[in-house]
This record gives sequence, C-alpha cells and structure tokens, in this order.
Amino acid sequence: MARSASEQGWRILLVSARERAPEELEDALTSQGVRYQLSWVSQSALALDRAQDMIPDFILVDDKLDGTNAIPLIKLLVARLPGAIVLLLIEPEAITSASQAVLAGARGFLIKPLDANELVTTLEQLDGQRQERAAEPEAVRPANGHVIVFCASKGGTGRTTLAINTAIGLRQISQKPVVLVDADYAAPALDVALNLSSERNIFDLLPRLAHIDEELVSGVLVPHTSGIQVLLAPPGGLSEPISLPQIQQILVLLKRMFTWVIIDLGLPLDEAAFAFLDGAERIVVSVLPEMVALRNARLMLDVLREQGYAEDKIWLVGNRATMKGGVSTADIEGRLRMKLQYLIPDDPALATHSVHLGVPVLMSYPRSPLARAIRGFAQRLDQSLRPQAELLGPVTSPRGGFMGRWLRHTSATSV
Repeated sequence: MARSASEQGWRILLVSARERAPEELEDALTSQGVRYQLSWVSQSALALDRAQDMIPDFILVDDKLDGTNAIPLIKLLVARLPGAIVLLLIEPEAITSASQAVLAGARGFLIKPLDANELVTTLEQLDGQRQERAAEPEAVRPANGHVIVFCASKGGTGRTTLAINTAIGLRQISQKPVVLVDADYAAPALDVALNLSSERNIFDLLPRLAHIDEELVSGVLVPHTSGIQVLLAPPGGLSEPISLPQIQQILVLLKRMFTWVIIDLGLPLDEAAFAFLDGAERIVVSVLPEMVALRNARLMLDVLREQGYAEDKIWLVGNRATMKGGVSTADIEGRLRMKLQYLIPDDPALATHSVHLGVPVLMSYPRSPLARAIRGFAQRLDQSLRPQAELLGPVTSPRGGFMGRWLRHTSATSV
C-alpha cells in the first residue's frame, strides 16, 4: 500500500548537480511504496522556473550544486513558493550548512546517502504538519479590488496603450497593488508592449483551478519594472476557450490580491469577454474621432446596453481627440448618444515609439502631454471609485448627500 498522503502522489523537485541523485531518490521512494512525481534540474538557475511551473510539495536541494551556494537558492525558493517544503541534502560532516539552511527557511535536512525509511518518514511528518495547518480556519480576505475593463470596437484605437499606462498611473497615484491582465486571446500584445519575456500565462492556471490560491497565481504573474504585475495571454492563442466560471474564479482571487485589476479585453465579445465585463466596475470604451470607428463603437455600445450594463458603468474615452480633421467632440457624443468622460490628445508617433521601445509613455516620456493626460485619467478613475467618505470626510449635515451626488457627477475633460 502506498504511504503517500495524496492519491496522485507527492510532487517533488530535486535540485542537484549529481547525475545519480535522481536515481537514488527514486530507489528510496519506490522501496517504501510511495506515489510520487519527480522532476530534476541539475542547474540551480533553472530551479525557480521549474518550481513555479510544477508547484511542488517538496523541494530537495542538494548541497552539491553547480558551483553555487545552496543557501541563497533556498532563501529564494522559500520566498517565492511559501507552500513548498524545502529540505537540504547534506554530507554527514556538513552540519554547519544544515543550520544555515534552516535559518534561510528550510524545514530541515537529510543526510546523504539517503536512508529510505528516514526519507519517507520525514516527508510524511512534514506533509502531515502542513495539512494540519491548511485545515485550520483562516480569515479570507474580501475581494474588494476594483476591476476596470478596457475595450474597443476594433483594433488600432489605442486601447492597449491606454490600458497599460492607466495601470501604471494608478500604481503611481494610489501606491496600491495593480495587476494588468491580457484578455486579448486573438492578438495578445502586453508582452511586446512591456518588453516581457515569460513562458508563464493564464493558461497555466486553468488545469489547477480546483486548487488555485494566491501562491499559485503569484507564480504565474510576471513583474514589471513599473511595480505592476502582469497576467499574460498565451502567445499562440488559447487551445480551448476559457469558460465563464473559470474567469470568475480567477477574477475573485485577483480582487483579493490587488486593489486594481486592469483588463485589456480583445474581440470578439464572446462568453469569456462578458465574464470579464460582468465583473467590471468601469468599462472603458476607447473611440477614435473617425466615422468608421464611430459606427463600430455605436454597435458595441448597443450590445453593451442590450446586455444590461449600466450607463454609469460605461466610460467613453476619446482617444487621439486632437487629431487634425477628426470628428468633433459634440458630434461624437451625438452619434454615440453618450457623453465622453475624458479626452486623450493625439500623439501617434510618441505612442508608437513607446511600444517599439517596450517602455510605456508614463515611464519613457512622463512629462509629455500624452502622459499627463493619461495620468489625469487614472486620477479620475481613482477618485470615482474611492469610498465617498475618503472624498468628503465625515458627513455632519444633509448637505453631505447632495455634495456626494454632485461630486459623483462627471463631465468630459478636455486636455
């Protein structure tokens, strides 16, 4: 009978430069009737990526690495994968290394050559302690994050540029955690626009949704130098569509982890798109002052209205508003039967150059009119979703209600 506490077996990552190490470990586990899934990396530089891919139960770090000190690696693994149990494999005379490893966050050590019974007994005890801690009730943080979806009726409206820079602006203004989600599965662009290189994306979460937690999500997110986190889309598109319940589950967790959840939503408006829109507090529709673009925007707005999205949730933003020969603001509002909440000036050369650099406008040209305008838009969003008490202070008279309603009324801002 298998001794492992899990029907699927323990997920074990072995980090060792010794070629015989995997075979020795497999022999010890098999002799004790243990179910396990073993992954081995011989280079310490590959350990973190492999660990984040497989989310192991145990990480066994051999003190015989590729000329690398095991202690910094243990510190890194413990910090990035707090749910994994890290153990150091040492020679009998290397007790000093064992104490350093424990101070670095390892849960213990094992003496080489491995004794099969001691190995499995140690793993069982540590696994049991972890399960006991997991069974203890924990206070679940409320999902209070603000979801803002950026969408457009066609490509080329500046939607992605606006979403990226608004996310960075919100981070700069509020100093609160921000995650940017690439939900354009037909034509993902955030990795290029932000100069990010990662094999991790939202597809890595889908098979693990039954056990999804903050640790798993953190392992898939990609950090950006601006301070925001990014959840990328698969570069080749999804092999199968994401369902509404899957998106809802991911959004709830992101709202617990981040104050701002910014979605760069692509076309078409299918079930997955509506799952993101359903969770949004603001739906930012980017429009250009061009006749064809306005016709398409009108069709999109009609769809959003038919789906029951409240008018005050939909924010119409005029992008490239100062375009020479463009449709006037009054004409845009008349054709779309909706007020423009904000106007972004026209600077296609700067926007394009920023994308080619992989550095957002708010970072590469922070004093440009374009950057100032987007920062102002981020400020408007922040104020619109901030609790009323923060804006007005204590309400001591009936005027507070009137003032609250007055402050919530927004009008178009020309830049």
